[in-house]
Amino acid sequence: MMVITLGIPICQGCSEVSIRTQSRNPCLETQSRKELMNLSQRILEGELMDDPALDADRHESALKGLRRVNLWSGTASVLVSAIEQHFEKSDRRPLQVLDLACGGGDVSIQLVKKLAAAGRDVQLVGWDRSPTAIEIATHSANRAGLRNVRFEVHDVLADDFGKGFDVIICTLFLHHLSLNEGAKLLSKMHEAAQSLVLIDDLRRTRTGLFLAHLACRVLTRSPIVRVDGPMSVRAAFQESEVLSLAEGAGLPRPSIKRHWPQRFLLQWSRA
Repeated sequence: MMVITLGIPICQGCSEVSIRTQSRNPCLETQSRKELMNLSQRILEGELMDDPALDADRHESALKGLRRVNLWSGTASVLVSAIEQHFEKSDRRPLQVLDLACGGGDVSIQLVKKLAAAGRDVQLVGWDRSPTAIEIATHSANRAGLRNVRFEVHDVLADDFGKGFDVIICTLFLHHLSLNEGAKLLSKMHEAAQSLVLIDDLRRTRTGLFLAHLACRVLTRSPIVRVDGPMSVRAAFQESEVLSLAEGAGLPRPSIKRHWPQRFLLQWSRA
């Protein structure tokens, strides 16, 4: 039997569906595949990378695959551009940056390197709940000789961010969350960020689904990434949904723009 649970929306225009298949009935599996191709609603499934019991070697392999995907996507460059546009050239004080759900730290490290090349001093802290991811991120930062970057094990939904960060960023994490969890995360970012909130994530589109299938096969051999990539697109937000979610979470007048490859950058700044 297939169990389909409808999530309860907390913002107008947002909805989500959680699907769990409990049998191998071919007819139901065909029906399930058709439902998964319907992108009119978010479809939330438990991704393999979210499993706390995931084997460390497979986890590391998946993070390496995601690193190549992130480089191909140019995520760090998009974030650097937004930060440089927000802060005046004359403002050269060190920026305190918090990167939430940082994974293996590749975006964090590229961000710091690119900002340094632009003449901007940054102190960055990356949080993730996975000790394996934090260990890999810390090793990568040490290998790169970056003393202004550190990574810590934290649950971003449960732990207090504090008030010491100018910029709080979050990439490719929002789509993992339910509406209630997403609203909680956005609210916490809004309360803690002294100046700028940046959220970069996937768009739920057919083109995005096609690119996810393609990139996750061309750029990595990790079976985890190849399974999770398309699932992530089906769980992603459309622009209208994420704007409603952000406004409902207390972020007044957020802006959003699309960028390669079928992603959006949500930006909010404190007046």
